[in-house]
Parts: sequence; structure tokens; C-alpha cells
Amino acid sequence: MLPNLFSKYLFCILVLSAQPLLADKDPFENLNRGIWNFNEAIDNNFAKPVAETYELITPQFVQTGITNFFKNINEVDNTINQLLQGKPGLAVNDFTRFIINTSIGLFGFIDVASNIGLERHREDFGQTLGMWGFSQGPYLMLPLLGPTTPRDLMSRPITSFLSGTFSIKDTDVRLGLTALDALETRARLLDVESLIIGDKYSFVRDSYLQASQFEAKDGLMQEDTFLENMDDFFIDDLDTDPE
Repeated sequence: MLPNLFSKYLFCILVLSAQPLLADKDPFENLNRGIWNFNEAIDNNFAKPVAETYELITPQFVQTGITNFFKNINEVDNTINQLLQGKPGLAVNDFTRFIINTSIGLFGFIDVASNIGLERHREDFGQTLGMWGFSQGPYLMLPLLGPTTPRDLMSRPITSFLSGTFSIKDTDVRLGLTALDALETRARLLDVESLIIGDKYSFVRDSYLQASQFEAKDGLMQEDTFLENMDDFFIDDLDTDPE
């Protein structure tokens, strides 16, 4: 508990110290802040209250199972991007995780693979483009979708397709899973909000840009719950540790 808490606050300090360096990546700050305010209003009046209700009435083991389910779906995305990044060994690891958790783990609700020593990774096409040398570009805040960059925005269609839910033909099922994914993600971020220091817009911007840079360079050699939760909030469509 204490090491995780320390790592979270250490990351806060690193983000704050990097603000002067990252500020020049936000040439559209005035426009971005206007969209941020719109998104905050939607979140405060709808998404956050619904997430708080979900967390209050849903048993923890059910929340953990839902989290594991969506992480398991993303293993296909992880596997393909590991191959595209020239890491076949990790691709085998991630695909093996998918097979084991989908079968023995009851469609991913139980993270059996982690329990037997197969480490989970988090890769997407935006990271792949970064490894291929594509620049992030300027920081952008999109209505409803939240923070992004041109590189990550360009990767969204690929990542959405590889996430698995995109290929579901039943529209109601696909939309239902997307909504549940968004709800589960927002609920897990309730605790993270308490760690935000100073101007919330600047903190979110700098956290997003720094995490994106680190991941594109494989700078995150170990899983960090805080970075993972922040990354989910920033990059996913609105992805705590499994048991």
C-alpha cells in the first residue's frame, strides 16, 4: 500500500516539474480549455454520479471481474502491437494470456494468467507509431473523448477495431459493452482524482503527454497503477489491479 502511494505522489511531482517543458506542446490551449470545461460539466453532472453509484452498489468482486474482462479483450490489441513493434516473445506472452483467461478464466473475468506468472502489458497502435518515429504533435482536447494528440487520434480506429467490441454485429450489444467499459473506467478513476494537484487541466495535460512519451519509448518497465488509470482515462473511449 505505502509503496504504491509513494509512487503515485512521486509521479505527481515529476509531472509538475515537467510542466514548463510540456507547455509548448499545447498551442491550442484556449480552445482546449473551453472544450475541457464542457467535458467537465458533462462529467460532473452525469458520468461521475453514475460511476459513484456503480461503485457503491456493485460488489468488489464483480467490479474486479468486469475490469479483468475488458483488459482481456485488449490482449488482442496488445499482441498485434507487440508484433508490429518487433517483440514476438511478448506477443506470444500476451496471446497466451488471452487464450488462458478466455477459456479457464471464464471469458476473462478471472485473471488466471497473472496468477501463473504471465505478466500483463499494455500496448496500442499509438505506442507503435511512436516507436516507428511518428511525433506526438500538439495536445488536443476533444469533446466527450477527452485528451489526445494527432498521433493517438490517428491510432484510434485501429485500436478500436482490435479491441474486439468493434466487430460485434449486434449494435445494442456493442453499445452496451462500450457503455459498460466507459462506466467501469470512470469508476476506477474516482480515487485517482484525489491525487490531482493544482490546475486540473494542466495536470491532466502534462500527465497524458508524459505517459504517452514514456510508453512509446517503452519507458514503463513496470506496471504502475496510477499511470495505468490515468492512461485509461486519457486514451480510451470515454482500460484496480486484478486479484
